[in-house]
Amino acid sequence: MYTQPVKKSRSLIIIDGSNFYFKLKSLNLTGLSAFDYSGFNKYIARRSKIVSATYYIGKVRTDGTAKAQKLFNHQRQLFAQLQKHQVKYSLGYLLKSGGKFHEKGVDVAMAVDMLIAAYEDQVDRIILVSSDTDLLPAIKKAISLGKIVEYVGFSHQPSIALVANCSEARLLTKDDVVGFTKDLKS
Repeated sequence: MYTQPVKKSRSLIIIDGSNFYFKLKSLNLTGLSAFDYSGFNKYIARRSKIVSATYYIGKVRTDGTAKAQKLFNHQRQLFAQLQKHQVKYSLGYLLKSGGKFHEKGVDVAMAVDMLIAAYEDQVDRIILVSSDTDLLPAIKKAISLGKIVEYVGFSHQPSIALVANCSEARLLTKDDVVGFTKDLKS
């Protein structure tokens, strides 16, 4: 009797960089500059085939100040770390308003990439590492196109709206991620 081989599901991993970084930082983790993105992506993808993994972030520009130069240098280190782990990065930009920086274009890029993957049937599963509810319209559309959208958030700060509207939700704890950092305490 012949049985067809089980087809591995294809996954797209979308990481909202700023959201991810600040969630990890709120867990008081150190060693984030050496984060093991390869291991983390395999962990959240489980047994599915990772078609692509992208980290979305606003691009730091230097303006001559020491602070901007320090941020710029840290971001260059991040890009090298992402490349080392075969994770693409997609850049929005940072807009300074009221003395604070705000990312622009990052949510739109994530939503567009989700919809392209769904409409072009590039993947079966979209793994979204973000708690941004601005993505809800794209999430709902991808689901209506038959894709599984899995929200990966953090148990200490979950997005109730994403838990309620995604096909699946997975809330990580500090113990789930500490092994991907150079942090020795858990």
